[in-house]
Amino acid sequence: MRRLLLTLLAACGLLLAGCVSQTVKSTSIPPLDYPDAPIPEAELLDVGIALFDPGLDDLDEDDDRPVYPELRRAEARFIPQLLTTTLQDTGAWGAVRVVPDNERITDLRIDGTILHSDGEQLKLAVRAVDSRGRVWLDNRYEGRASRYAYEGSTRRQYDPFQAVYHRIANDLLEHQRALASGEAEDIRTVSELRFARSFAPEAFEGYLREGRGDELRIARLPAENDPMLERVRSIRERDNVFIDTLQGYYTGFRGDMQGPYQEWRKLSYQEVVAMQQLQAESRRQLIAGGAAILAGIAAAGGGDSRTTRTAGNVAIIGGGYLLKSGLETRAEAKIHVEALSELGLSLEAEITPRVIELEDRTVMLSGNVEDQYHQWRDLLADIYRNEVGALAPPEADAGSDDG
Repeated sequence: MRRLLLTLLAACGLLLAGCVSQTVKSTSIPPLDYPDAPIPEAELLDVGIALFDPGLDDLDEDDDRPVYPELRRAEARFIPQLLTTTLQDTGAWGAVRVVPDNERITDLRIDGTILHSDGEQLKLAVRAVDSRGRVWLDNRYEGRASRYAYEGSTRRQYDPFQAVYHRIANDLLEHQRALASGEAEDIRTVSELRFARSFAPEAFEGYLREGRGDELRIARLPAENDPMLERVRSIRERDNVFIDTLQGYYTGFRGDMQGPYQEWRKLSYQEVVAMQQLQAESRRQLIAGGAAILAGIAAAGGGDSRTTRTAGNVAIIGGGYLLKSGLETRAEAKIHVEALSELGLSLEAEITPRVIELEDRTVMLSGNVEDQYHQWRDLLADIYRNEVGALAPPEADAGSDDG
């Protein structure tokens, strides 16, 4: 009997030790890498970071941490802004822009999905593909914040998960360094030809061909003085100007969101840590209670004296109390989850209608930023058709209208 009690107590001690162990959280941020030498302008790749997928379609139903759809959608706009700033700081790229969707043609496109975000932990899935269709990155990145990340001085200098953005930027720069000579210029040319083909497929279809793994390769080049190419370049420049104006919207959204979002993350971090501590305490109480009941049963059933049996009954009662206390602690943890849900605020901003002044008309774009960009693309296609109408033969015009 004595051996049984010692075994139970030893097992209880091991379980308790496992409960109190915690993951050590590091506040260190890996240094941001920079190019070894200035990159020639002809080799600077433009980067488009699409609004992230908020990850609402693949939520883990077993996760007891709440997810607020409005907040996630706001984060899907906010996080690309932070990554944009980080890439710009490296000086390794051309224009780095947040773009409304992943349909826009650019030298390097970055897509992301928010897998988890609660102020204490951030998990992202990030994929980067160049205009040829070659994958640069397809990784998951994870960061954990410590309480120091939300102190006043640290918050002013870094985002609590700045380490995540540095790792993404460093991985992209490492891939850029591995490009062969002239490869960056080829990527830029493919981007231009793809853009031209999206507006005039009948005129630019033969310039690109699919290679290994469905990657696009340059088959031939149009003449530099090709009037169709000149007009496509003019249209592309207008598109870039429009995207640049949208950067003001995204930057303004980031500024408006910064304060309340950081406060939410700070409070969320505190609530998550408190909930973890309560859950650990609950497990300790349940384990201790269960061990006490087992020990009590063994003493009450196997004892050879009235005193031993009485002690066993007391242990059973005490163990039952600890079990009840553990369940009550879990209920308290649920209260913290409810408190978190009350912090979920709708931070999704709206964009006002935009008026576009053209030579022959005035157009108003309405809806959210994504809707306005799709309307703008349709307007660009209409402008292009009008500008090349005098150049294209009648048969090509008819074919284009049918398409």
